[in-house]
Amino acid sequence: MWITPEEVLLANALWVSERANPFFILQRRKGHGKGGGFTGLLVGTLDVVLDSSARVAPYRILHQTGDSQIFWSIACGTSRKEITEHWEWLEANLLQTLSIFDNEDDITTFVKGKIQGIMAEENKSLPAQDDEDSGKFREAELKMRKLFGMPEEEKLVNYYSCSYWKGRVPRQGWLYLTVNHICFYSFLLGKEVTLVVQWTDVTQLEKNATLLFPESVRVSTRGTQHFFSMFLNINDTFKLMEQLANIAMRQLLDNEAFSADRTLPKPCKTLKNVSALKRDLDARAKNERYRALFRLTQDERLDGHTDCTLWTPFAKMHVVGQMFVSNNYICFASREEDMCQLIIPLREVSIVEKADSSSVLPSPLSISTKNKTNFLFANLKDRDFLVQRISDFLQRTPERLWSEGDQLPLSGQSETPSPTTPTFPSTPPSLGAEEPPQHRYYTPDLPTAKHGLLHIYQKDAPEEEMGPKAAKEKMKEESWNIHFFEFGRGVCMYRTSKTRELVLNGIPESLRGELWLLFSGAQNEMATHPGYYAELVEQAMGRCNLATEEIERDLHRSMPEHHAFQNEMGIAALRRVLTAYAYRNPNIGYCQAMNIVTSVLLLYCTEEEAFWLLVALCERMLPDYYNTRVVGALVDQGVFEELTRECLPLLYEHMQDLGVISTISLSWFLTLFLSVMPFHSAVLLVDCFFYEGIKLIFQVSLAVLHANMEQLMASNDEGEAMTILGRYLDNVVNKQTVSPPIPHLHALLTSGDEPPPEIDVFELVKASYEKFGSLRADVIEQMRFKQRLKVIQSLEDTAKRSVVRAIMTDSAFSIEELEDLYVLFKAKHIMSCYWGASSTATERHDPSLPYLEQYRIDLGQFGELFSVLGPWGCGVHTSTLSSRLFRLLDQNKDSLINFKEFVTGLSGMYHGDMTEKLKILYKLHLPPALCPEEAESALEATQFFTDDDSPEDSPFLSHLDFLVQEVTEGEEVKEAGDSGNGDSEDKKEEKVKDYKYYLRMWAKEKEPKKETIKDLPRMNQEQFIELCKTLYNMFSEDPLEQELYHAIATVASLLLRIGEVGKKFTNNGANKKVLEPQPQPQPQLPVDGPEKEDSNGEGSSAQSLICKALAEAQLESVGPPGATSGAGGSDEEGKDDTSVSSYSVVSAGELQCEDIADDTVLVDCGGNGAGDRRRGSAPDQDWSITFEQVLASMLTEPVLVDYFERKRDILAKMAACKMQRAVERQISSSSDHELAQLST
Repeated sequence: MWITPEEVLLANALWVSERANPFFILQRRKGHGKGGGFTGLLVGTLDVVLDSSARVAPYRILHQTGDSQIFWSIACGTSRKEITEHWEWLEANLLQTLSIFDNEDDITTFVKGKIQGIMAEENKSLPAQDDEDSGKFREAELKMRKLFGMPEEEKLVNYYSCSYWKGRVPRQGWLYLTVNHICFYSFLLGKEVTLVVQWTDVTQLEKNATLLFPESVRVSTRGTQHFFSMFLNINDTFKLMEQLANIAMRQLLDNEAFSADRTLPKPCKTLKNVSALKRDLDARAKNERYRALFRLTQDERLDGHTDCTLWTPFAKMHVVGQMFVSNNYICFASREEDMCQLIIPLREVSIVEKADSSSVLPSPLSISTKNKTNFLFANLKDRDFLVQRISDFLQRTPERLWSEGDQLPLSGQSETPSPTTPTFPSTPPSLGAEEPPQHRYYTPDLPTAKHGLLHIYQKDAPEEEMGPKAAKEKMKEESWNIHFFEFGRGVCMYRTSKTRELVLNGIPESLRGELWLLFSGAQNEMATHPGYYAELVEQAMGRCNLATEEIERDLHRSMPEHHAFQNEMGIAALRRVLTAYAYRNPNIGYCQAMNIVTSVLLLYCTEEEAFWLLVALCERMLPDYYNTRVVGALVDQGVFEELTRECLPLLYEHMQDLGVISTISLSWFLTLFLSVMPFHSAVLLVDCFFYEGIKLIFQVSLAVLHANMEQLMASNDEGEAMTILGRYLDNVVNKQTVSPPIPHLHALLTSGDEPPPEIDVFELVKASYEKFGSLRADVIEQMRFKQRLKVIQSLEDTAKRSVVRAIMTDSAFSIEELEDLYVLFKAKHIMSCYWGASSTATERHDPSLPYLEQYRIDLGQFGELFSVLGPWGCGVHTSTLSSRLFRLLDQNKDSLINFKEFVTGLSGMYHGDMTEKLKILYKLHLPPALCPEEAESALEATQFFTDDDSPEDSPFLSHLDFLVQEVTEGEEVKEAGDSGNGDSEDKKEEKVKDYKYYLRMWAKEKEPKKETIKDLPRMNQEQFIELCKTLYNMFSEDPLEQELYHAIATVASLLLRIGEVGKKFTNNGANKKVLEPQPQPQPQLPVDGPEKEDSNGEGSSAQSLICKALAEAQLESVGPPGATSGAGGSDEEGKDDTSVSSYSVVSAGELQCEDIADDTVLVDCGGNGAGDRRRGSAPDQDWSITFEQVLASMLTEPVLVDYFERKRDILAKMAACKMQRAVERQISSSSDHELAQLST
């Protein structure tokens, strides 16, 4: 490409001149291409280690004038072809012009101006690009694509200099981290190392330091481990690798490809060696930490943060910390953990003003809210800019983010819903004047819309005397009221260590719903979406799908021991909340355990509050817990096992032997202990969970194991260990509750003769903080990442095994072969998701389908797989053959095929017998596999095989149309004959028909009909020519190429003659009827008469039997049923007899039958008579053959039989396909600079 002219002082250092003229020099880099010796090896090594741009462009053109010692670089190229084109253009367009100039400076000025003009014209013609990447980074991205054969869609995120340990020898080179791959390249003294690993194949990613691998990163896949070390900043590199691996796992889980954030603000200046994608990922990581810290919604994006101080009126001091500003919130977090935290929604802000600075209070900023609360920040570095940003956000902040009449923002909704995804209306239905139907299911007057269920039922209960428990509850309420007075109430409350103490002491029942909403962040979503829940309920209720069926089944299992759910009011409220959420988030829908959690939420909250708490739980606080595969719970179960190993190593080893940790912990996490602990005790843990997050559940779980360590160590089996833990949890009591006790079903089922001592839940929580309170949220997130890789890859392996088990009975492939095929097939599907395709990822992947049908590929991906895995290599014809096979396998015509269809096609090709393989080949040249456009192309090749063509004046009618009409008319005749049996038989049969009859009929319909070769339609001349072309291409690379060519030529000639014989039968029988020109194939029916007579006459003579066999081969369903096969013989026997008879008659050249004309050509198709009279460019419309004739003709050639009976090894093909994924380095000296597109 042309480049901006740059000075070059030493033109020949490390470069070799290949061409020269008075004004220009074409040079090649030493060490590039063949030869170069030791100097070339050294130069190549230096280029790699020092990241020289010559690795990208090993060719260049320099400009020089006369005796000047200064050279100007004006062009560079990745290949000889590219640089030669530039050189030839210079010689053709500039040499003659430059020879006119007298002054060398003028020559240089002219050349530089010309090159810059060319570049300006090229840039003008290119589409506008928002490219923020620096020139150095774009150069590295180009190098990555060249080295590893990546397409334009593959984006480089960052690259690092490091060492890759191959064996015990480190190879210094460059690590390229792209969105979908981790790549490494090294070239040291002629030794080249290339590595490409897909992120979706990574099973483990960890940073470790050992004696052998000092401070290294280990990347593990299912079969190998790779070690990288010698990073300049290993922490930054590892964080980026974690992010990219997480994106890949999300892609495996939800099939969502990575999409860049288009709203990311552009930097003020181009950052050196930092790509836009790297900035995007860094911003995502900051956003995630910000949202998790302050429990904000998923769409909240951090705009910036700055150090500052906050005046705390309750402590009368300035607290040092950081201010965070996003599009809807201003937040503050103290530097000292739990000292102070503050969230100010911009919707609550009324005034933002700069206060007067002083030496005591530099750069203060005052923020006032609508409820007259004032917050004072100080020590702000860039106060003016901060005030401007906050003002901009305030102007864009609406009073409420969603109002009735707006489109419902539904989580997980895709543009193209899956078959199980309900189609959502673009706007809520407008009911006009009919207002009552709008509130059929939910109205603000419902009791559960105003109060929690506990409030409703306790209101009707008689008031108890003021006992010690009630007094304790009143003290708790008073403590919270004092706290509200000092620290504020609502979203803008100061949250300190005092707040945590009050939560751990138990939230009073009257405040539980309010504080749950506050601490979970659900209050913010509810405040910005008024009326959303009511509208959602109206749209969701009344629908019937899988989620609603599961909800109905579990409604009466949700806390049946509580009186609030022993009547319709509680059940109806629970139904509405669960159905509304399933409608909002169809990716989750409904999962068991959601009913238990939601029922507890409804006890203390209104329906709308419970709904938003459920949203916070499922989408933020317990991510991926309640999807179809409970991935989040499995991940945290793995984290819990890892924490057990670290904190209780002896117990962990014993429990692992029993296999009990994974069994017990799943229900603890999914239901937050609500299903395994008495209600009033578990609710206290829910209080702490909403304030602390998942950290609290891990702490309590570890404390439970620690409290039962001695008994668990003495247990001998899994059942005994589970009984110990079950009885312990049953006896965790809350002695401070004022509500009447609720019987715990689990406790009733597991109680023994001697009840164990009671455990106070407050003591359990206190012990968890004392022993395991050092757990940090960021550490848990790090452990979650490691476990997420393991869990999702384990689920993928399970899915693979399920698919293989389901398909192995219908396929001849071995288990190993099917597993490898599944891996390659899924890799193609995933590649199509992130490298673009004709259909969206949602259309290709439907998680509701069985594993067998989830992944699908289109024609492009299928063609790539078939070209590598197909047993029949047809050279340039391979793509045509793969397209036909794709259309044949695509039974539902959605332009996608699933894994089962894919394996079905390959299985017959590899493991079928000769008949099966030929049947597939035969079908590939009939509709729907053969397109009409492809058939038309055969017209040009008609005379390649024979000179006997159809008459020019005959109208072209597809033989398929005749065939369809024959079948239809035959059925009509049969029905007409059956209708004359009389009414008495019908009535008699009606009496016999009972339910058993219909069951048998239904079973018969469901039973798959096995296709026989008799069912295959006939092949016309166009299709036959296409078949011959395919066979000729198939044999082009075979060792017995010449013998196969000779054999197929013989068979083709023979089949053409057979078709001619069959045409004589058809023409003679229908001669009288087809004299008049008929545009439609209507005259087919009258053909029955003469042909029936021919086929049935003189049955005792051998001549008539021969005629009958030929007629059967040529006329499919015209004759009577008895004439379709040999008398009393099977289909296979009839098939063989017919085919062999036809062949022997034609090959012998003797056919004594009255129906065959005297001028029939049997030996020489190019002879005289009819052959000379019928010449034209159109194919013969009457000519056709059957599959039986093709098979019989093929069997006469042993070399063809050997070819199709030959066993082929698909494992070698799959190994080659995997090798193709391990990309080889492109040879830059090649004349073609196009990079080969690889499968991964």
